[in-house]
Amino acid sequence: MVSAKIVALAQEYMSGGDGPQVAGWLVHDYRGSNPIFRRVIGELDGFITRPCFLFVPAEGRPRLLVHHVDAGKFRGMDLDSTVYSSRRSMLEGMGALAPGGATVAMEYSPGGALPRVSKVDAGTIDMLRGLDLEVVSSEDLVQYATLRWDDAALASHLRAADALTRIVQGAFAYVGAHLEDGPTEYDVAELIRDRFREEGMHSPDGPIVAANGHASDPHYEPAPEGSSVIRRGDWLLIDLWARETTDEAMYADITWVAYVGDRVPEEHRKVWEIVSTARDSALKYLEGSARQGITLQGAQVDRIAREYIARQGYGEQFTHRLGHSINTEVHGDAVNLDGFETEDTRSIVPGICFSIEPGIYLPGFGVRSEIDVYMSEDGPYATTEVQRDVVLIDP
Repeated sequence: MVSAKIVALAQEYMSGGDGPQVAGWLVHDYRGSNPIFRRVIGELDGFITRPCFLFVPAEGRPRLLVHHVDAGKFRGMDLDSTVYSSRRSMLEGMGALAPGGATVAMEYSPGGALPRVSKVDAGTIDMLRGLDLEVVSSEDLVQYATLRWDDAALASHLRAADALTRIVQGAFAYVGAHLEDGPTEYDVAELIRDRFREEGMHSPDGPIVAANGHASDPHYEPAPEGSSVIRRGDWLLIDLWARETTDEAMYADITWVAYVGDRVPEEHRKVWEIVSTARDSALKYLEGSARQGITLQGAQVDRIAREYIARQGYGEQFTHRLGHSINTEVHGDAVNLDGFETEDTRSIVPGICFSIEPGIYLPGFGVRSEIDVYMSEDGPYATTEVQRDVVLIDP
């Protein structure tokens, strides 16, 4: 069944004047190529085996263009449908959706600038332009209509966030309690996975448990063979992410760091203070902008942290975006805090969640501090506990 809520939100966005003026939202799918299509249309039996187009006009009822062999999958849906069989009839049928000369929004990113937005192949865009349709990106429309959280989604995230904090602190305590036994990175990762199961949580990969130089690899994962033994004098970074096991549950994602000993070495502490200050500066920038009624773009927030780290002399060692969208995927489809890997011009709007996780990666160790932030109607706030100092593991 077509989501009346998503259709209403999309039309609200298109009539609100916040984005480009469009005749409607054209959602294309072919064999599951566009997951947004399923969000709008609901569950179907199997793949769409031929190209299919759902047009949500700025005003009025949604309209469907579907091949004859797939038409039965949509039986019973409250849609005005045009059925085609040949390519010629498909091209003719497009006129029943959007008239020539119209501007339509699609899951398309000019130049592939935002990979998470790009769901429609270049050939389909060429075809539509050949029919005198102007295609613009649906990047903010999709976020507004399909990716903002309701209260239940936020509550699931907060439960996951609370569990992750307890689990990471327990992992550090485990290292301290078993230090004489020579715990490995993999041992700690297994402990965390066990704790996920006990808490009714799930993650398809991870966690990252990285000692010393391994923490210089942002996505290091310890293997059963060859992972480092954790000893006194070691630096330890743990990045863990998980969600509850229901389909609609939201992820939480955090990174904490620790030192095995009674005093953090000077260089490690210096880098930690730079990273944590960059993290806090980004959140303060978001908070201040919200108080002034300013809507920021993802790239703008990235630059606040990145420029601070660069001024401290570590710009070349901050090698990834500042943060990523969080949703039912740990790396979601909404705006990223990114002016480095991409130039994310999507708006940070109420109802979305994202990480803030600056990092500095040096040959002998790496430092990253990651919090999750929810943008509420009243402004942003951290949904995960904020690490204020390096954890000392001093048995």
